[in-house]
Amino acid sequence: MPGLEDLYREIILDHYRTPRNRGELAPPAVRAEGHNPLCGDEIQVYLDVVDGVVNDIKVAGQGCSISQSSASMMSQAVKGKGLAEVRALVRRFRGMMSVEDAEDEITAAETAAVKLGDLEALQGVVKFPVRIKCATLAWNTLLLAMSELPAA
Repeated sequence: MPGLEDLYREIILDHYRTPRNRGELAPPAVRAEGHNPLCGDEIQVYLDVVDGVVNDIKVAGQGCSISQSSASMMSQAVKGKGLAEVRALVRRFRGMMSVEDAEDEITAAETAAVKLGDLEALQGVVKFPVRIKCATLAWNTLLLAMSELPAA
């Protein structure tokens, strides 16, 4: 559907040109770094979680339009969500990108419950396997940041 592809392209470009949640957060926010050596993309994710909910998230770094727009969309999608909901969203996004590990298996009910919204604009990346790492870099870095959170 050419019209849909044009819309998706515009969403990606909008997030690249006007990234959301750009910047840094001071400690006690958790900071994680991700790097894609294949193309030089770099991402830093700053995560502030209060009572199990993403209170704030900031993203910094540089890279291609796919990595940077994916980071912007991710930051919007997870802000204000509980950690379990964020994990489900990460699994759903990774599933859409065809990046699944054994622990990433998603039930049909979970898939139906998790809505990607604008993130669906990135589904065309799957046609270009070398770009999947660009699209998932911020998400993998988010998981790393979440693993650094102090135990509740």
